[in-house]
Amino acid sequence: MKRRDYTQEFKEQVLRECQEVGNVAVVARRHNISANTIHTWRRKVRETGSTKPLPAADVKRLRELETRLARFSTENDRLKRIVAEKELQITIMEEVRDSKNPR
Repeated sequence: MKRRDYTQEFKEQVLRECQEVGNVAVVARRHNISANTIHTWRRKVRETGSTKPLPAADVKRLRELETRLARFSTENDRLKRIVAEKELQITIMEEVRDSKNPR
């Protein structure tokens, strides 16, 4: 299979048409392109806001930021669990303290 390069205008036209028609497969058949190609363009628009490819430096920076965000999200989840455990321990200790006969 040969890779074809499509113009930005063509990509935008096809994506607009998909939005109007509501069916990617029909538009793909009409333009004689793969539905997967259109889905890839749609994904790129969701991720970057445009079908234009990002410069390599921007792609690298975006991946680094995504990695950092994932790492921070994991760390945030871990810290939330620790805080929840500590709150539970404090609640238990307060109940023991307030009980009349702690044994």
